[in-house]
Amino acid sequence: MKPWTERPVEVRNLFNPAFCGLLLQRAIKGYEEVDPSGMPYSLTLLVLPLSLHSQARKKLDAHPKTRLLTILEKQQFLILGFDERARDLLPLAHEAFSVLASNHCIEVSTEGRIRSVPRRMRTAIDGSPESQECQKIAARLGKEFARIGDRATVYATLGVRP
Repeated sequence: MKPWTERPVEVRNLFNPAFCGLLLQRAIKGYEEVDPSGMPYSLTLLVLPLSLHSQARKKLDAHPKTRLLTILEKQQFLILGFDERARDLLPLAHEAFSVLASNHCIEVSTEGRIRSVPRRMRTAIDGSPESQECQKIAARLGKEFARIGDRATVYATLGVRP
């Protein structure tokens, strides 16, 4: 990974570790609304490739009451290239986790699940319209992953291996 100052401005803005951390935190909190035990690490790695991908966001936003698995089944084009996007965003997810951990926003349970630390993040979703959309989709993804309840199903649907 290149040093922060050597990255293009566009990359620094869109993939800012604090913003990516915010998206991960929103997903973790969403997951905890359904399953308070915390989000498995392997599922957190799927949040950025889905919430930062504009076509995926738009499809998820257009169908707020439709389950994630149903959307992915009907919109197969969203899965095309997902494995590559997930792989490319892995270092950025690690940077985001570093920001969250260093600011005491997350903790890892004895079972290895990631949980949010209460009152360490603003609850209001603000920012630009696109930023708000990313945050809302990340929170929805967390809830959907918890409702599905099986990591293997999520990974298989997206065409990737954990």
